[in-house]
Order: sequence, then C-alpha cells, then structure tokens
Amino acid sequence: MTFNEGGQFEGGRVRKGGGRRGAVAVGGGGGVALVIALVYMLVTGNSPQDILGGTTSGGGDTGEAGYIGQCTAEQANTDQECRLNAAVQSLDAYWATALPEQGGVEYQMPEVVSFTDAVDTGCGSATSATGPFYCPADTTVYEDLAFYDQLSSQFGAEGGPLAEMYVTAHEFGHHIENQLGLFERADRSGTGPESDSVRIELMADCLAGMWAGTAATTEDPDTGVPFLEPIERAELEQALSAAAAVGDDNIQRRSGGDVNPEAFSHGSSEQRVKWFSIGYNGGTIQDCNALDASSL
Repeated sequence: MTFNEGGQFEGGRVRKGGGRRGAVAVGGGGGVALVIALVYMLVTGNSPQDILGGTTSGGGDTGEAGYIGQCTAEQANTDQECRLNAAVQSLDAYWATALPEQGGVEYQMPEVVSFTDAVDTGCGSATSATGPFYCPADTTVYEDLAFYDQLSSQFGAEGGPLAEMYVTAHEFGHHIENQLGLFERADRSGTGPESDSVRIELMADCLAGMWAGTAATTEDPDTGVPFLEPIERAELEQALSAAAAVGDDNIQRRSGGDVNPEAFSHGSSEQRVKWFSIGYNGGTIQDCNALDASSL
C-alpha cells in the first residue's frame, strides 16, 4: 500500500515515548500495575485492564518536541514512524466523514502514542509484550512498532505496509466502537466463540476493512489528493494474513496448545479474515455490527 507521490503529512499527531504518568488501572486490576503482559493479547484492542480482570526512527523531521514530525509520502512509504503518522491522518480523514454519516456521532480524534518497551496509560502500565492496544479510559491508541516484526516472526503473518496499517486501523476501530457506546454495552469480561469479547474484536476488524476499502479515495483535506494509491491484490493479502495471524486458533496452536474455542476472546483466523473482508468490500457500520449479528 503506497502513499501518493507528493503527499505531505504534518507532525504533532503521534506522540512518542510514553503515556500518562502515574495512571491507575481502571476496574478489575485493583490498582495493580500490569506485571505479566500476555503475548496472547497481541492485536487486542482491549486495554491493559482487561488483562488484569521516544526515539524517532529518523524518517521525518524532529517537529514538535515529543511528537513524530512532518513526513513526506516518500518517507511514509519506507519509514515505520512516518507510515504510522500518515496512516493515522488517513484514518482521521475517513472517520471524520463516515462516523457522522453512518453513526450519527461526531468523530473525536483519539490520541496516538508510539512507545518503546513500556508505557503508563489511563488503563494502567503496559509493556511491549502487550502488543498494540486501545485504552478507552484516556481514548488513546498505543503502539510499539517492534510488534510488527513479532507479527511475522512469531505468528506467521506476511508483513508489509498494509499489514502494519491494518493493526492501527483495528485499534481505531475500537475507538469508533467506544464513541458509539458499544464498549459500555458489551460484556468484555467473558470468553467463548459467541462472547461479546469476540464480537467487539471482529467488529473492529470490519471497521478496519471499511477504512482500507476506501483509503485510495479518501482525500487529504489539506491537499485534496487521495492519501493512498489503489490497493493491489498482493497488498490486500498482507492485511488478510495479519488478520489470520492473530486469530485465537492460530495463536493457541503456535503456543503449543490445543484449539479451545471456549477460551476465544478475539475470534478465529477465518472469522477475522471474514469480518475484515465485509468492511473492505463496501460494508457499513451497520454491516460491521458483530455485537448484534445472529452468527459470526
């Protein structure tokens, strides 16, 4: 997936290196910091509380202190931090229109933090082992970019730019769910193939697919030029591979255990590919509403 030549992406949107200091875990953790982050929670979208019960890579300019700086399209196509910055701005532009039109809610931009090793959040402390996640308490997406290497090396994903952007789009999907009031409505404490936990994750995959399916036509409001070139089939396969890699059944097998659907909290590989595809192939927010779907 390639950003269009000549694109410019302003700095100051993605914060580097940390979250809120001194934050306390909300809810079931009893205020205990997250000690052991589960690899199983890799593209969770759940906050660290659900587990309990910065340096730039050199692509863009230094920009505002503590933030990823301005990047060109050429840099976004080669540098992970610049790509994250550009993908976030593409997601902002898409949801600023799609959420009011389809959900009747004005889009509020989540904060985005790129961290290394560990971070304090509104949901408690987390380490890189947690994987990317969204914290509803401070409406922030947290990503350690080293996760993308793990996605390929440990869980068999193909990797590639669209796979990386799928991860970010999935976490933004949780923010959209939060804005729609679905986080409050869902019981995310349970597991199982029909659980609300699985349904919330599959909906986030579908919402990520909605963005990907329109990314080549979503225009940068500053330039009027579409953010991205049309997705090629091989690039789409990267995103589908990433979705399959973080299926519960794949993770259970690669962890050396048997497949236990009653322990599912994110959905099977097949389901994650299916729901991403629903969104990608023209699905709407209503089509993506796995929480109310009769079957998954």
